[in-house]
Amino acid sequence: MLQLTPPQKGETIAILHTNMGDISLRFFPEETPKAYENFITHAKNGYYNGVIFHRVISDFMIQGGDPEGTGRGGESIWGHGFGQEFSRNLRHFRGALAMAQSSLPNSIGSQFYIVQSSDIGGSYRNLYDELLTKQNDIIDHDENDNPVYGHEIFPTEMLEKYLIEGGAPFLDYLHSESGYTVFGHVITGLDVVDAIAAVEKGQGDRPIEDVVIESVTVTTFE
Repeated sequence: MLQLTPPQKGETIAILHTNMGDISLRFFPEETPKAYENFITHAKNGYYNGVIFHRVISDFMIQGGDPEGTGRGGESIWGHGFGQEFSRNLRHFRGALAMAQSSLPNSIGSQFYIVQSSDIGGSYRNLYDELLTKQNDIIDHDENDNPVYGHEIFPTEMLEKYLIEGGAPFLDYLHSESGYTVFGHVITGLDVVDAIAAVEKGQGDRPIEDVVIESVTVTTFE
């Protein structure tokens, strides 16, 4: 799985310079080309400069990318929303970068979130523990009635990553037709993500004191 491999020299990365510290992000453009192009273009154009994390929930995620700071604004680089891009290689592990969306189709704009949760919760822990014992079992059939084995949908490394490090698997498309697009991952700065998630919040999970993306640097991994 791509998120389990280290970034390679020369990969495009982005560094969010926040007023609470830096968060470095890597991307997976071959898996999610639209989300990648949208985010990187916005970052290079300064679209995210001065934008706050308007919604933060401890043990879940931090969300930003809306120039209005309301959670209702922002648009894609094309001026209209676009749809999800799903990959079996990308999941909502702790540290995952994903695009926010509404319940409407083609509603992805500029807003994004970073998964902060370090636990997947009891129900998913029980499910994934069980799936680890069914890696070679037939758990489904495809559209041609061919058997689908456990390891084909829920690889061992994926299950173990969730069980050990946490995340938000209920946001994966495998568990919901309205799943969300994972398109990147935190390289460094998870401690900053944790600190942001822990700030004092008011109505709508908005930080009492603004947490600001002061600027974004787009560069390459060395």
